[in-house]
Amino acid sequence: MGNTIVWVDIPVMDIKRASAFYATVTGGPVMPMPGAEEEVALLMSPDGTGGVSADLYIGGTPSKDGATVYLNTWGDIDAVVSRVVPAGGTIIRDKQFMGPMVGWVAFIEDTEGNRIGLQQPADDK
Repeated sequence: MGNTIVWVDIPVMDIKRASAFYATVTGGPVMPMPGAEEEVALLMSPDGTGGVSADLYIGGTPSKDGATVYLNTWGDIDAVVSRVVPAGGTIIRDKQFMGPMVGWVAFIEDTEGNRIGLQQPADDK
């Protein structure tokens, strides 16, 4: 049985600004969705081969409330956190160790006003 969560939509107000932010912070490509280029962008793994499990979309309301989306930091949470502010985001809570089951987490606010979690397993550092 796979993961329970299969897809995440991250609401944004400006698709180009949000795409640039996520590409910079994650180090992976953010690709316009064919046929919906001005409304949806797909978040890819840093090497572009890990598949897509989230998108940025115009149509919702960005928020720091509600469910928190956690992005994979591909074993380098420090590098991901270091790119947040230069990309226009804010660090809400610096990296902290949450125990061996969870690992390292940090919380950021993206350029659109969404609260996003960053996660790295404990055995990665």
